[in-house]
Amino acid sequence: MKIEISYIKLNCVRNRHWFSMPVPSSLFLCLVVLTLNVLPLAAQSQRKKNTTGNTADTQGKIMTYQDSLMVKQLFFSALREKTVENYKLATEMFERIVQTDPANDASLYELANLKRQQNDYAGSQPLLEQAVAINKDNEWYWAALADSYEKTNTIDKLENVFDQLIRINPDKSAYYFDKANAYIILKRYDDALKVYNQIEKRDGPSDDILVNKQKIYLKQGKVDQAAAELEKQIAANPNEIRYYLALGEIYNSNGFQDKALKILQQAEKLDPRNGMVHFALADIYRDKKNNEASFNELTLGFAIPDVSIDQKINIISGYFPKFPEANAKASALELSRILTVAHPADSRAYAIYGDMLLQNAKYKEARPVLKKSMQLNDQVYNVQEQLVRLELGDNDLDAAIKDGENALSLFPNQAWMNYLVGVAWAQKKDNAKAVTYIKNATSLELQDKELLSLSFSLLGDCYHELKNIKASDESYEKALTYNPDNAFTLNNYAYYLSLRNEQLDKAAQMSARSNELQPNTASFEDTYAWILFMQKKYAPAKQWMEKALAHDKENSSVKYEHYGDILFFLGDADGAVANWKKAKSYGGNSPALDRKINEKKYSE
Repeated sequence: MKIEISYIKLNCVRNRHWFSMPVPSSLFLCLVVLTLNVLPLAAQSQRKKNTTGNTADTQGKIMTYQDSLMVKQLFFSALREKTVENYKLATEMFERIVQTDPANDASLYELANLKRQQNDYAGSQPLLEQAVAINKDNEWYWAALADSYEKTNTIDKLENVFDQLIRINPDKSAYYFDKANAYIILKRYDDALKVYNQIEKRDGPSDDILVNKQKIYLKQGKVDQAAAELEKQIAANPNEIRYYLALGEIYNSNGFQDKALKILQQAEKLDPRNGMVHFALADIYRDKKNNEASFNELTLGFAIPDVSIDQKINIISGYFPKFPEANAKASALELSRILTVAHPADSRAYAIYGDMLLQNAKYKEARPVLKKSMQLNDQVYNVQEQLVRLELGDNDLDAAIKDGENALSLFPNQAWMNYLVGVAWAQKKDNAKAVTYIKNATSLELQDKELLSLSFSLLGDCYHELKNIKASDESYEKALTYNPDNAFTLNNYAYYLSLRNEQLDKAAQMSARSNELQPNTASFEDTYAWILFMQKKYAPAKQWMEKALAHDKENSSVKYEHYGDILFFLGDADGAVANWKKAKSYGGNSPALDRKINEKKYSE
């Protein structure tokens, strides 16, 4: 039999914390002190008057009237220093009081609290033990001592502390629960059960008691008893679905899937609109390898608006580790679609649906979904970045600029968004505006090498178009320091050097490398062929240009013009003219091209 300690979750089970007794304020202590007439502290019952009228503490120390007055004044001064957070001086004053009056329980308590503030719980314990020995009926002292024992894991001493707290304040249920918790930590399970039975007899049944008793039964391996407790609750409350859910979880987590299925099917008949029942059934069907039935239950649960969207998002997230499995992607996509129907006003539903559409490569469908998410809540940056990327992918430059600049008005320090808006302006041929945004990206991001490489590479392109050759070359060089194998940077830099007939050996090396990194790319092959042409290596230039034409899907006029130039220098004038004419038919309109065709010879 498999025994799970993880445990059921009931709607009404409280999230308890140990030792909830508040520490009294300094003002409260001051009021206590003011009621004690001559003696400043709450220990009058521990003192005796000697025959001279002076006060003696329980340890036999004689307290004169002057001592009592000094202690009283020092106590108030110490409280004042504590209030202004001068803890060192306050500590010294309380220590002086204890030296003069060892039975001064209030000062012992204050000293202990100062140590607890510094997380010195071990140091606070002897002080609190002295305080409770002097004043056995002070609830605050015992509560502080319980906290110190708990913080130092001195659990074996807690039983007596909680006995005392229950004696002082028998109506406070928290002390009973805390005592039971201590027993559980000590593995004294039967003693803990007795305490819970005591609480139940005193206060009546509750989900708190039920849950804690079941934890114990499961720790003891008594699954039947844990289930029996819930069966009693179901018999007494046949319409309370949470008890069916708890019982189903106990059965399922301990290997009794058929029993779990039966009890949850009963719950489903009672309340078919309870999403938690559907989710519990989905778990059972999944464990039984009935994936179709499991997914069907999930879809039913997702369609119910009353179920928390957070829980549904967590379920969808559970599919992520299974990506890129097609079935997992499709399931997550359908559940996220249902999420938008059940929660149409929640931006998170559209955000995760948009993300799942992207995961399933449904880019067109993702764009309006992400737009809807942004309209519902424009404070989620990632959604806005995804949207702008999709708009760039659709070549909708105006939308990318509009939404990107709107995003930057909300998130001005996002480097990637500055880069994306810069890309949009560069594609619209407004290179000056593009440079502004891209420089912002490089100043905002100092660690992301990918972004820095892309940004400086694009700056190289823009500066080239702006005829700032020096800045263009510097940008390309910087881009390559962040990523020396960026094929596009290598290609563009090499091509622009060849157009200027400069550093051709360096250009040839960069172009050759770009073709190694990204083979069969027509534009890269054209660049390499052109550099070889500029180096007067016409035969290999012809081979590379033929590769470029074979891979060209756009009938580029530039490539045919280049091919004609190469053929001319290889002595094939007719072939050259034929390709120049092709370049003209594909849109080439430069004056040099017209001269080549008319004069039947190469012209720059």
